[in-house]
Amino acid sequence: MTNQPMLELNNGVRIPQVGFGTFRVDEKETQRVVEAALESGYRHIDTAAGYYNEAGVGAAVRASGLPREEVFLTTKLRNGDQGHDSALRAFEDSRSALGVDVVDLYLIHWPVPGKGLAPQTWRALEKLYADGAVRAIGISNFLPEHVRDLLATAEVTPAVNQIEVHPSFQQPDAQQASRDAGMVVEAYAPIGQAQDLELPAVVALAEELGVTPAQVVLRWHLQQGRVLLPKSATPERIASNIDLFGFELSDEQVAAVSALDTDERQFPDPRTAEFSQYRS
Repeated sequence: MTNQPMLELNNGVRIPQVGFGTFRVDEKETQRVVEAALESGYRHIDTAAGYYNEAGVGAAVRASGLPREEVFLTTKLRNGDQGHDSALRAFEDSRSALGVDVVDLYLIHWPVPGKGLAPQTWRALEKLYADGAVRAIGISNFLPEHVRDLLATAEVTPAVNQIEVHPSFQQPDAQQASRDAGMVVEAYAPIGQAQDLELPAVVALAEELGVTPAQVVLRWHLQQGRVLLPKSATPERIASNIDLFGFELSDEQVAAVSALDTDERQFPDPRTAEFSQYRS
């Protein structure tokens, strides 16, 4: 197993800092891809009901032969299942698809502010947490105003906020609002869907350090204390993306990557996103 760092969430649960993302991994390929990730040393797998591949994730964990407690599993609630009772039903569907008794982390996938269902949805997640069905609960794609509104009625502070963060889109306000509330920031699309790997400053650092551009960017996330969720379907890249512990970026090199922010999203704006699934 890769000797990777763990972060402690606000309820004491420890989460592997390098996770494996499964967004747009075809359900027919999911088991193979996730097995490759587990073989490469990942112990944190991130999925969602809206990815339609939870069953493959669960099958891969079972096929790996690893003890269940060694693999940290995250899944997320579809937008169309928001609401108290519907969220509880949707969770049971996800738990069944994964084939586990306890989910390590369960997230509200998007705030969908236009529907106004986040507070009652959060109460459902608080019940799942109180019942021991999940070890931690959190949110995803919540901007500072969404965080503020949720905390106004929440009894349990979310453990994480999973948001789009990569060199060309860093969301400093959302990161700071999450940290101020005691949440760990999780970065999805951490390499900007590979687009950020072509930035000249990233390419230059990779050549200087003798590593790949992806390793430069992922190491940048790591040194700033975020959970990172790289995704690939290629075994070589899967392994390379977790091979981050034999080098470090200097403060100047971290600053050089941080200077690349253009404030341009690659994913929908959480203020308006209302879709409930990802099938294309």
